[in-house]
Amino acid sequence: MLAVYNLIQLLGLVFLWPLLLLLVVCRAKYRLRIPARLGLGLSELAGKIPAGRPRIWIHALSVGEVSSAVTLVQAIRVQFPDAVLLFSAATSSGEKFARSSKGLPVDLFIPFPLDVYPVVRRFVKALRPDLFLLVETDFWPNFLHEIAAENIAALLVNGRISRKSYRKYSFFQAFFLPMFRSFSFLAMQRQEDMEKMVSLGVAADKVKNLGNLKYDAMLPKMGAGHLSRKDLGIAAARPLLIAGSTHDGEEEILCRVYQELAGRRPDLFFIIAPRNIERAAAVVKLARNKGLAVATRRTGSKPDDQLMVLDTMGELAGLYRLADVAFIGGSLVPQGGHNPLEPAVAGIPVLFGRHMEDFADVVEDMLAAGCASQVNGEDELLQGIAVYLQDAGKRKEKGEAARRFVEARQGVNMRHMNLIRQVLS
Repeated sequence: MLAVYNLIQLLGLVFLWPLLLLLVVCRAKYRLRIPARLGLGLSELAGKIPAGRPRIWIHALSVGEVSSAVTLVQAIRVQFPDAVLLFSAATSSGEKFARSSKGLPVDLFIPFPLDVYPVVRRFVKALRPDLFLLVETDFWPNFLHEIAAENIAALLVNGRISRKSYRKYSFFQAFFLPMFRSFSFLAMQRQEDMEKMVSLGVAADKVKNLGNLKYDAMLPKMGAGHLSRKDLGIAAARPLLIAGSTHDGEEEILCRVYQELAGRRPDLFFIIAPRNIERAAAVVKLARNKGLAVATRRTGSKPDDQLMVLDTMGELAGLYRLADVAFIGGSLVPQGGHNPLEPAVAGIPVLFGRHMEDFADVVEDMLAAGCASQVNGEDELLQGIAVYLQDAGKRKEKGEAARRFVEARQGVNMRHMNLIRQVLS
């Protein structure tokens, strides 16, 4: 199949070279990157790599994969301080994001070669990595063949297989299976990803279920953990609802929900943490216009206050552990949602609206595990919170499920470090 692939490449170059040349000349994103991806300046780049140290080449497709790789690279830097870390991204947006990321402690950014055999061979010979790490996806036949031919260890990290990809891999199994088999190990995000890879023909002992790297990136730093209800002026016996990272348009809904709930539980206290603290004054004004007794974090609350607007930075994640129920903002309005793991790690029930696009994978996992609730609008939010306030047993059950969900996904980076250490040794 590799021969057929290269023959198709050659025929395409012969018949389409004028169009390809025009594309490179006219499109800046190709014109600026293609020469480097063909190997221009490669010798000079390779000369910058220190000799006598192990070389680890990490490659990510685009922005999403680069983002997933950040904490992995940080862990590699700590666990393998003598290693030279090379980093490449396939897309221009991914490369730009990687180069601008202050949290990516690599030694050298390098171009990823176009999958033309002579080009790939030159790159691999010049850079001579001891280990190649591919983040999630971006399989190229010539590149992976050359890596295997040079006896370079390769790991797929944070691997995933969608339904669409699985159908494609199954239909073109003869094309994809040799690429999958070129890896020393394939570390997949989920058990079902692992099972799919095995069903495609990869040996079961080469496939690992190590979890999703994004969880280590998203797991909250508890911060402000020393705060108590007393510090906030909230009586220990009062039930506490927190709405975190809210956006314009949500606070109006949340205040109405609170008023309805307070009619049933007059002692209910409510904290709203706007995503942008510059909006704190506007949220205070909105709540007071509705007749609510409002305090702010800076001023502190009095015994007869009903609601506090968080107007300080860095305290929200730590405050969740004081709450009974949490709502994730940016989800009742189309803002993509915010991190649902922050309250989950605190062991309290988590609710969010239908707009959680920025955390779609996490939401899917949490809903499947039964440790969070997604609501469609104001009425469902009201009923969902009311159930937890009324039923302490259900509140504890859902909160513990949320905590277990997070704990089961902690340590993903260290599991990858152990696998990397195994391969390098």
